[in-house]
Amino acid sequence: MEESPVIIAENITKSYGNLTVLHNINLRVDKGEIVAVTGASGAGKTTLLQILGSLDKADKGKVILNGTDILSLKGNRLAAFRNNHLGFVFQFHHLLPEFTALENVCIPAFIRGESKQESEKRAMEYLDFLNIRERAEHKPSELSGGEAQRVAIARALINNPDIVFADEPSGNLDAENSLELHELFFRLREHFGQTFIIVTHDPVLAGKSDRIVKLKDGVIVE
Repeated sequence: MEESPVIIAENITKSYGNLTVLHNINLRVDKGEIVAVTGASGAGKTTLLQILGSLDKADKGKVILNGTDILSLKGNRLAAFRNNHLGFVFQFHHLLPEFTALENVCIPAFIRGESKQESEKRAMEYLDFLNIRERAEHKPSELSGGEAQRVAIARALINNPDIVFADEPSGNLDAENSLELHELFFRLREHFGQTFIIVTHDPVLAGKSDRIVKLKDGVIVE
C-alpha cells in the first residue's frame, strides 16, 4: 500500500488586512523528501512555512501532518504535537544565551518530561553526530555562527521529529559553513529519515534539494 504524504496542505489562504499573502496553496510532501521553498522577498515563503509548521493559522484551508489535522488542535494539544513531531531551525538560531550548548539542545526533551540523564545522553549523541561535542559546555556567545547553527539543528532533532522546518538556515553563514550545512541536511535525512522543508534564497541549497517549490505573489509557480 502506498504511503500517504507526510504533509498535505489544501487551499491555504492567508491575509494580513487587505494584503493576501497566500492564495489557495496546495502542496503534498512525501516522507524523507527535502523540499526547498524559494521566491523573492515578500512572496509568502516564511508565512507558508509557519502555517505548515503550526506556528501560524491559515484563514482558509487545511493542513494535515502525519495524518493529523493540525488546525483542529488547540492549546496544550497543539503544543504537545509540535514538541513531539516537529523541529524548527531559524536563521538567527534563537539559542538561550544563559544556557550552554548542551542545555539548549536538551530544552525540547525537558519540555516533553524526559529525565535530565536521558535528555543529556541523547543531546550528546546529536552534538557528536554534528561534530561539536567538544563545544557542549560553551555558551552561545562563545560559539561561531556555524557552531551555533549546528546546536540549533541538534535542538530541532532531539525529540526525533518527523518533519524539520528550516527558515533561511544558511542566511547568516559564510559560503563554507553554508555548504557544510547543506551537506549536513542530506546526511541527517539519510541517517534519521526526516522530512525537511527549507525556505531559502540560496540557489545552491535549493538546487541540491529533491524538489523546489517556487512562490511568486503568494502562488506556487513551479
